[in-house]
Amino acid sequence: MGELHRDLGLTDDEAEAIAGLLGRPANDLELAMYAVMWSEHCSYKSSRVHLGRLPFTAPWVLAGFGENAGVVDVGDGIAVALRIESHNHPSAIEPYQGAATGVGGIIRDIFTMGARPIALLDSLHFGPLDNPRNRWVMEGVVSGVSGYGNSVGVPTVGGELSVRPCFTGNPLVNVACVGLMRHERLVLARAEGVGNLAVLLGSSTGRDGIGGVSVLASAEFSDGDEAKRPSVQVGDPFEEKRLIEACLALFDADLVVGIQDLGGAGLCCATSEIAANGGLGMDVDVRTVPLREAGMVPAEIMTSESQERMLAIVEPADLDKVLAVCRRWEVQATVVGTVTTGGRLRILDGPGGEVLADVPAGTLHDDAPRYRRAMQPPADLDARRADDPSGLPAPDDCGAALLDMLADTSWIWTQYDHQLFLNTVEGPGGDAAVLRVKAPGLPATRRAIALTTDSNSRWCALDPRAGTALLVAEGVLNGACAGARPLAVVNCLNFGNPEHPEVMWQFSEAVDGLADTCRAMGLPVVGGNVSLYNSSDGVDIDPTPVIGVLGVIDELTRRPPGAGLHPGGHLLVLGPTPGGLAGSRWAEAAHAHRGGTLPALDVDVHAAVCELVRGLVDDGLVDGLHDVSDGGLGLALAEMAVRAGTGFEVDIPATPEIGGHAGLFSESPSRVVVCVPRSHVVEVTRRAADAGVPVAALGHAGGDRMVVAGLVDVALADATAAWTGSLPARLQLIDT
Repeated sequence: MGELHRDLGLTDDEAEAIAGLLGRPANDLELAMYAVMWSEHCSYKSSRVHLGRLPFTAPWVLAGFGENAGVVDVGDGIAVALRIESHNHPSAIEPYQGAATGVGGIIRDIFTMGARPIALLDSLHFGPLDNPRNRWVMEGVVSGVSGYGNSVGVPTVGGELSVRPCFTGNPLVNVACVGLMRHERLVLARAEGVGNLAVLLGSSTGRDGIGGVSVLASAEFSDGDEAKRPSVQVGDPFEEKRLIEACLALFDADLVVGIQDLGGAGLCCATSEIAANGGLGMDVDVRTVPLREAGMVPAEIMTSESQERMLAIVEPADLDKVLAVCRRWEVQATVVGTVTTGGRLRILDGPGGEVLADVPAGTLHDDAPRYRRAMQPPADLDARRADDPSGLPAPDDCGAALLDMLADTSWIWTQYDHQLFLNTVEGPGGDAAVLRVKAPGLPATRRAIALTTDSNSRWCALDPRAGTALLVAEGVLNGACAGARPLAVVNCLNFGNPEHPEVMWQFSEAVDGLADTCRAMGLPVVGGNVSLYNSSDGVDIDPTPVIGVLGVIDELTRRPPGAGLHPGGHLLVLGPTPGGLAGSRWAEAAHAHRGGTLPALDVDVHAAVCELVRGLVDDGLVDGLHDVSDGGLGLALAEMAVRAGTGFEVDIPATPEIGGHAGLFSESPSRVVVCVPRSHVVEVTRRAADAGVPVAALGHAGGDRMVVAGLVDVALADATAAWTGSLPARLQLIDT
């Protein structure tokens, strides 16, 4: 056995398995095709045995796991397509293009289903910004998201930012996209009809992206990875815009039998998957593929991940109409293959030419290895969980500790055009983005959707199962703060090296936390992504599942109140008594403490809080509200104050279990701060009692100071300066 398979990332056992499937040794082109398709990124070979535990179905799910994007019914004959993906490894090497092509790829996942993309969200994670390379990565990533999203014409309406040491050398760049469509427009990625044509749409194929995410995302980073820069794809948002409009026009004219975007593994992936999904085969002529570089060999053509390309299955009688639509939108369209019987994918060197590769199409993905890798919890797990932070000394100045947590992310989202289409009701910076359900060709409706992405690597490093459960709960509560009922979940599971038993234990625990909580809340998981090998120089990132929640507002009659205060408003906290400082931002920031047991999530209590909050928002009974999560009650109040330009004076209720600074910084779940007009306090309190939800009076909004009795007394102007200046100062954009 030669060494080529090892150079391509295949193990000896995998090469032997391929020979067994083919009944002969694979040739060089076939090895290259199996290498990209059996990579971690494309085959999920380390994670698939665990993902089957997730709940995938619900009556409102029209398309789910296994498709390019999940599609759910939101009423009135309208469906929403949604998906989240990672582009972590390319972004670490070439931040601008890595992030930009991540945006382009997720947009294609959406319009591949027949939906018009209407919004993007991102979840960005970087190392500390006193490191020049981390600053370079962050600025490049943000520029890449804005440069592509703004140019292609899809607004970025929300997201999140995390800065922690574990992301030095391995940033996380996760991007979600949603689109709107009529039910009958749903298009699936499968070939039908022997003799139908495979038509390659969009950009020509180049050497940029050869190996791409299928290789970059299947190995750890180490020094010298600058040599991988040519593997990062290069995006063209203007080509993508033309491709969107051409594809949607083809769908409207019913000219496409099936369609697949060319993402990871390029033409190899698209041809094999669309053929195998239809139970058919395909002959592909590599000499017909439009190239933008001379001298490309078949292996390069088949595995290039050049961007802005789609593969459509078209009936021969419709080819001229398809070509005419593409000419109108200035999109290149070329017949590159034919649907065949027998289930084999054959790569040909010209019409009637030599057969360069001949493999069963399904073996490239259905027969990829399924590894049940070793799992082992950390040796110090029990000691870590017993090391509760309740005994940590209180801060000398809680106000200063609170100011250190304040960080306005508007430096990021003001670079995004979040008002494209004019659908955006609530944009970046709040608990959830809210968009009208409105797009060309859709029936008129008063419905709206709410979108969130949430993560917390601190929680999940301490307890990946409980931490992931808390993230699902947070996403649902964020949607409730916008008046939305939850409909579906997508996830991006970012973990370290799966060959490390502790990482696979983290992964399995997180999957169970996601599965159990979604099942308890009646939420289907309609799509997702797994990103492994997020390690740099042998050091794994903390487990970082990113949870996206889609909610629907059945009738949007007013703008949600948002996370603000109104002078004279009564401040109440809805939800159970907080339960400790484990996993809190304060414990890690002030004492580098990462132990204890995370506060427990009671799903029934959480559901009651969410239902109560939705009702209060829908009926206009609150002027402002904000969930309590990262940073605790203190940060929730401070963020509401600086966003509204209104101070507050409160007294945090003390209990025998928790009080003082712990009550200020605890991140216990299922709690919401509400700012209620005096005239509605009795009604809000009555509704909380009827729902069985505890309610505690905190104080009042107003004035120019933030006061928590006995703990904090800070000028609102100082808090606002800390909030607006923190991120620019760390990026060295302003003098400190």
